[in-house]
Amino acid sequence: MLSTFISNNYIRKNIALGWPLALNALLMQSMLMIDTLLVSPLGEVSLAAMGIATTIVSFILGIQMALANGTQLVMSRAVGSGSPSKLSNAYWSGMLINLSVAMGFWLLLSWLDQDLIRWLTDNKTLYIEIGAYLDIAKYLVLFTAITQVITAMFNAIGCSKTPFKSYLIELPINAIASYLLIHGFNEWQGLGVIGAAIGSVIAISLRMVFLTACLKYQPELTLSFTSQFSVFVNNMKLHFIEIFPVAANVTMLSIGATIYQLLYSQLSINAYAAITVLMPWIRGGTQFITSWAHASAITISQAIGSKKLDNLTADVDISIIMAVVLSVCSCGLFWGLSFVIADIYPGLDPETYLALTTIAPLYILLPFIRGYNTVHGHILRALGKTTAVFKINFTGQWLISIPLCGVLILYFDASIFWAFAVMPFEEAVKALPFRYLARKTLKEFDHTQADKLI
Repeated sequence: MLSTFISNNYIRKNIALGWPLALNALLMQSMLMIDTLLVSPLGEVSLAAMGIATTIVSFILGIQMALANGTQLVMSRAVGSGSPSKLSNAYWSGMLINLSVAMGFWLLLSWLDQDLIRWLTDNKTLYIEIGAYLDIAKYLVLFTAITQVITAMFNAIGCSKTPFKSYLIELPINAIASYLLIHGFNEWQGLGVIGAAIGSVIAISLRMVFLTACLKYQPELTLSFTSQFSVFVNNMKLHFIEIFPVAANVTMLSIGATIYQLLYSQLSINAYAAITVLMPWIRGGTQFITSWAHASAITISQAIGSKKLDNLTADVDISIIMAVVLSVCSCGLFWGLSFVIADIYPGLDPETYLALTTIAPLYILLPFIRGYNTVHGHILRALGKTTAVFKINFTGQWLISIPLCGVLILYFDASIFWAFAVMPFEEAVKALPFRYLARKTLKEFDHTQADKLI
């Protein structure tokens, strides 16, 4: 009876943490989608420029989010320990690291933007619009560094609804400001693509002000800097050592996803169009699984920080079971999508619909295997195995799956079914190592290991 109560309490706590995290991720993805939608009436040149520019910005924001997620685990352990000084050190270490990385990217976009643009496209008609967008959008990188760390703090203390509210403020402001600045009003013609960048900067700056104010007036949360400088520098060094593999992992997977897309572009135009149509659905359809994994990592990190390890294995088992349940639900949603996707995207060629039908069993199965791996990866990071997670992902993607995909497409001229099958195959390859490492780590995890992490 007691174990049932503990399990139910753990599930309720994770759900309360997880649903705002899922909606946060969906809303964050929708921001750049809104800008793209608003720019589309300007024509193909502006839309192509917007697509390339937002690809660069999204890549940088993904790295910043990964750094913040690593910081989130450190702060969650500090919350569990009940030590205000540890929490303060974790917050300021994460903030300085993220801001330093953001400044590096800002300088890169300031000095090498034209070189980067020429590397991404040889269409000279796009250069001016891409450069103009990046000249403004690079400030998003600075503001996002601050908002991501503050968001991580709220998640770590269990107040994930506050960042959700901030997105509800940011999203309509971004949509309205961007629309007016892109298309103008009355007799003013607007700024075009540059207006989308300015609208986004206005919206995220207001979100930053809102989150900062909420953090300042958060009860019983003191983030004053009281540590000796030498102690803080050492803490920041250890902090970076732990979170760097998280950022490296996300960067590696992002580049790998781009290479997959480049390889798939070598298929027939209809096959590539089918995969392009599916990718946003695959990313969005797994957000609730990912958010459950994030919530599990936060709760487990808090337990490690408080050294309450008696139910650690049981909580991990519950996290995995719930992730499997959510993954099955996601598979069901994708199964339903397979029946209506032709209605959602009318007017495509018959060959494209045939390609979508051909890979339907694969994209229906994919969330199940990916969800299983996602929850294991986040739990292992909470247990301090960030480097091991990176090694498993690197081996599965870069040493096995991407070379296999390249051989199938470029040498054997494989069909879309076998080319797309590499993605669930990659997840299957990683599943057993994730499972083995999680069980081994839990078996060996004790108070000594917890002390090392803290």
